Amino acid sequence: MKDVHERVKPVLATELEAEGSSLGTPVFLRVFKESREMELWMKVSSDWTRFRNYRIAAMSGELGPKLKEGDRQAPEGFYAVRASALNPRSAFHLSFDIGYPNAYDRFHDRTGTHIMVHGNEVSLGCFAMTDPMVEEIYLLVSEALKAGQKEVPVHVFPFRMTEQRMLAAGGHSSREFWENLREGYELFDRDREVPVMGVKDGRYVVEK
Repeated sequence: MKDVHERVKPVLATELEAEGSSLGTPVFLRVFKESREMELWMKVSSDWTRFRNYRIAAMSGELGPKLKEGDRQAPEGFYAVRASALNPRSAFHLSFDIGYPNAYDRFHDRTGTHIMVHGNEVSLGCFAMTDPMVEEIYLLVSEALKAGQKEVPVHVFPFRMTEQRMLAAGGHSSREFWENLREGYELFDRDREVPVMGVKDGRYVVEK
């Protein structure tokens, strides 16, 4: 990790300064499985600004949520990274656990563990970003947590949940679940505020 700090931190710090930001600024991640994209947003002053789009190098499974341990499926839902989830000594270079299963998953008896954002280019249900990209993501997340952000939200969607794309989903077995996810998706797209999502009666609900 010392090597990562020495190589990556100065470059990132310079780039962030040019955009009016800095290491330690609050971070938010959005993942879109269909297009294999991870967006990293940073809160500059009072506004969330997209800092970078990353290509997900490897991700197993299909569109739809993770249901059980060993299904090799990447999850969908609203997750969060705490400082305790960071692993600077990962077998996949660097990694952090996104917090699956969350309260929604547990309510629906979904099982599984160790769903990570990590380096390398292989995945069995995680999000593999390559070593160079995960160094940048990991550093931004870890510095935000170190600076006092309680947790870094990670919102994982099957696709960009536009009206047209939802119509194309037709009678997919996950359609009702996706409609629920779309509530959180649209709140951020409309207001540029990261919604705090809770769970009530087996559904995601906006807490604030």
